[in-house]
Amino acid sequence: MKNILLIGGSYGIGLALAKELQFENKVFIASRTKENIEEMHITHIPFDATTDTLDTSLLPEVIDGLVYLPGSINLRPFKGLKPESFETDLQVNFISLVKVIQSVLPNLVASEQSSIVVFSSVAASMGMPFHTSVAAAKGAIEGFAKALAAEYAPKIRVNVIAPSLTDTPLADKFLNNETKQEKSAERHPLKRYGKPEDIANMAAFLLSNKSSWISGQIFHVDGGMSTLLVNQ
Repeated sequence: MKNILLIGGSYGIGLALAKELQFENKVFIASRTKENIEEMHITHIPFDATTDTLDTSLLPEVIDGLVYLPGSINLRPFKGLKPESFETDLQVNFISLVKVIQSVLPNLVASEQSSIVVFSSVAASMGMPFHTSVAAAKGAIEGFAKALAAEYAPKIRVNVIAPSLTDTPLADKFLNNETKQEKSAERHPLKRYGKPEDIANMAAFLLSNKSSWISGQIFHVDGGMSTLLVNQ
């Protein structure tokens, strides 16, 4: 049974992942709220990734899997973005991720082979209007993950999931009516937007021994958007 730490996990992709992992692993969720997870087989640790220091005394000495889930979807025209907006997105998506990994690095190294899963976005590889801030932050994650995977191989595996728009509370304003949902589905070659389970399934695979020969990769779980040109 593996010890898996989810940073964030009370809603969206994290909640879907926790539900999948809870019975065959010891799952620890560090998040601001334990809403939706109170009845689950998990251990909750109060934690805000942007302001708090993770209390590692509440964690086991060995961590076999780490998933960092906090993120942002800050879509605005570049001319209206102040440098502070870029700093905020970078803080939530990347700097806080670095702090978490550094705080639990001894626990990860203590595992026979641990797995880190982090999240980018389809916007980091595709030029998309109004995505300059979030694409910059997610691009930092992709470069960091590859370098970290190289530095800690074979002890720690590091992989990235780059989703397209997924039906989570974070994306609610983009999917909060039927017209938006239909337009979003139509933009994807597979003719639907993502579900939390689509992304959670990939994360669970990357945490498992079935992916033990995979590291330093970016997986585009995006309904074919990043590679299939069918909407012409």
